Amino acid sequence: MRFLSVVPRLAAISLLGATLAAAPARAGASPPAARAGAFPQRPIRLVVTFPPGGGTDTLARIVGTELSRSLGQAVVVDNRPGASGNIGAELVAHSRADGYTLLMVNSSFAINPAVFGKLPFSPRKDFGAVVAFASVPSVIAVPAHSPIHGFADLLAAGRAPRPPSYASCGNGTPQHLAGELLKISARIDLLHIPYKGCAPALTDVLGGQADVSINTLTNTLPYLKSGRLRALAVTSRQRSPFLPDVPTVAELGLPGYDVDQWFGILAPARTPPEVVRKLNVEIARAVARPEIRANLAQLGFAATYSTPAEFQGVVDADMARWQKLAARIGLRAD
Repeated sequence: MRFLSVVPRLAAISLLGATLAAAPARAGASPPAARAGAFPQRPIRLVVTFPPGGGTDTLARIVGTELSRSLGQAVVVDNRPGASGNIGAELVAHSRADGYTLLMVNSSFAINPAVFGKLPFSPRKDFGAVVAFASVPSVIAVPAHSPIHGFADLLAAGRAPRPPSYASCGNGTPQHLAGELLKISARIDLLHIPYKGCAPALTDVLGGQADVSINTLTNTLPYLKSGRLRALAVTSRQRSPFLPDVPTVAELGLPGYDVDQWFGILAPARTPPEVVRKLNVEIARAVARPEIRANLAQLGFAATYSTPAEFQGVVDADMARWQKLAARIGLRAD
């Protein structure tokens, strides 16, 4: 049985033009908050469920800075790491639904319901999607000296009596599930070695303690450029513009395989629709700026755009498919 991606894809940032053209223009030079009754009237708190310095935090600060300029109010990043993001999510779930407290998330938000027995909030009922604005695939790679030279070699090794090991960023991460989905889709075996983070996972692959790396493109790219790692495939449905010569897993014989790590913003459920729409448009406007797209690209992230409904569809579909996969492999949080 294969677990195939059925999520609607996030639109490329180039499709933003029509959406932004339809957005109401700002009156004069005054910031929106200066108009009576306009949102926002005070600073916005953007809760990030990971520590400062990581990819999710960096994206939040880039978007928060631009959003502060466009809205005329400060956007304050509030890091609340812990419990795979559940601490920060619980805080926002129980916040007032007025648009002044938002949650910055990545794909782990849709995985957590499948791996935690009970959460102190409902991912489906306590949140509403605002926008997804960035994505990054994972890269399946091996050290330069590895006897595994291509994806076909990896599949052959996975059918051998002693299959290779793969290092992921941790149990229940998108990289772990990408590996398990590969095993099921290709009917091979790989030994999973979970690490407490993406950086130590890469370190051990480079040091020979694990045979294969499944890690984010952002983390992997420098080692590909230096020649210390060799890319076998990317996990997204389409090739990455940062690695145009590296095929996707789907291209290499596993149609439907698709694990792309998305990043976006959620709001507490029942946040006024007009507030959600305004946030969606302003964040999309910010990410559409050439200098912001270039900044994201330098970090290895592709800029994307979604309406609130499209992003909600992605979240819901991912929660459903990861629930099935977690049940099949017996995955539970450590």
